Amino acid sequence: MDSKRKPKKGAQQEIRVRINDDIRYPEVRLLGPEGEQLGVMSSAKARQIALEQGLDLVEISDKASPPVCRVMNFDKYRYELKKKQQEAKKKQTVVETKEVKFRPKTEDHDLDFKIKNILKFVEKKNKVKITMQFRGREIVHAQTVGMEAIKHIADALREHCAIIQEPTMEGRFMIMFVGPKP
Repeated sequence: MDSKRKPKKGAQQEIRVRINDDIRYPEVRLLGPEGEQLGVMSSAKARQIALEQGLDLVEISDKASPPVCRVMNFDKYRYELKKKQQEAKKKQTVVETKEVKFRPKTEDHDLDFKIKNILKFVEKKNKVKITMQFRGREIVHAQTVGMEAIKHIADALREHCAIIQEPTMEGRFMIMFVGPKP
């Protein structure tokens, strides 16, 4: 193995770890390939030990005094780190916010159809923003007809999902958020 070997640029940006000649501390605490303590020594001597074993000198912690370095195969370490990141990404769940729009004069059949869609979204663990839009003079009926319609929707959804935010007026829109039950 070449002592001047450096990681590829893409990998260095992802991990940002100093290896081999990039480590320029006067003294380092060295760990062996199996994690055993090899003691405090100059970084040049630590690089020499790593080179003799055909491995890399990798900085583990620069916050310690003296900094901690380990003799290991850097490519294998980078590969295992990448695998861990991929596993974490697989387990992560992304919650989307879907939006369903209504008008105050939406007919019952259309209302029921949209409620079914909301339930489908909630089953897929998504949040839903329910928006009722008032146009022109409809805004006069926001607190009566609009509130009545949105209460009807809330009552239909209450047993299947949690209401995150009760209906509130924001300009010409009445907005309510629902999501899956915890």
